[in-house]
Amino acid sequence: MGRRRKGQAVNGWLVLDKPEGLTSTKAVGRTRWLFDAIKAGHAGTLDPLATGILPIAFGEATKTVPYAVDGAKTYRFTVRFGAETDTDDTEGTATATSVIRPTRADIEAALSQFVGEIEQVPPRFSALKVDGARAYDLARDQEEFELAPRIVSIDRLAVVDLPDPDHCVLEADCGKGTYVRALARDLGRALQCLGHISALRRTRVGDFVQDEAVTLEAVEQAAEESREAVLGLLQPVDRPLCDLPALSVTPVDAARLRQGRSVLLRGRDAPIVTGPVYAVSRAGLVAIGEVAQGEFHPSRVFNLPE
Repeated sequence: MGRRRKGQAVNGWLVLDKPEGLTSTKAVGRTRWLFDAIKAGHAGTLDPLATGILPIAFGEATKTVPYAVDGAKTYRFTVRFGAETDTDDTEGTATATSVIRPTRADIEAALSQFVGEIEQVPPRFSALKVDGARAYDLARDQEEFELAPRIVSIDRLAVVDLPDPDHCVLEADCGKGTYVRALARDLGRALQCLGHISALRRTRVGDFVQDEAVTLEAVEQAAEESREAVLGLLQPVDRPLCDLPALSVTPVDAARLRQGRSVLLRGRDAPIVTGPVYAVSRAGLVAIGEVAQGEFHPSRVFNLPE
């Protein structure tokens, strides 16, 4: 007989305001315990130094994680000028220093080269794999290795504040896979003053925004109060799918889709779309799939309580 899974069936999204000093993995573990959930995962790692939005998916919501991860993100971050570190943030050791300090005009003139589709070399201290090993493990062991540059997309990069000559606060709207630490490093090099991240906060992930984010302390308090209170913090399973076309199906077709079978779309309501579509019935989210030749073909099926 197989081992019984611990926890309860919890389905939905928690928009956590991750505190500084906590890894994303530990944040997921802590909230999973507070919700007593069988399954949980997150949409986009935040460094321990970083704070802000960490969307955590429970149960059936984990099937929508790729759509949250692919969503645009907004970061507000502070660059400390005058030193480059091996981690590209304040947790590392300085590898080079500079006495040069840029003016606001210098900074704003340099930002344009970092907007659009740009080539970026990820930080050496990152979770990317090199020949099966994590880059941060190789970096800690002082191994020699190279990370290949990759194309990332930055839609907006703007100066928010220049509190003193050593620091600049910026805000960036960017796509999947962008490393803000690498952006700070490369900006420092472009300005010939060197730089690293001294503060980092994520304020948006796709449709999730910081105004709705819940602190870990608030989750702990709700969990102590009652089961209903902590479950009341959850957002719907289909929250990351808001940009996809929705298809309404009958209860009969919903049952067929849950079995992984395609359904025929009839009449004027049959959508003319390309790409992913999600199907809903009166009971809620049923499946994600694609429409082809008049049929809806499910690729992800949801088993939510009716």
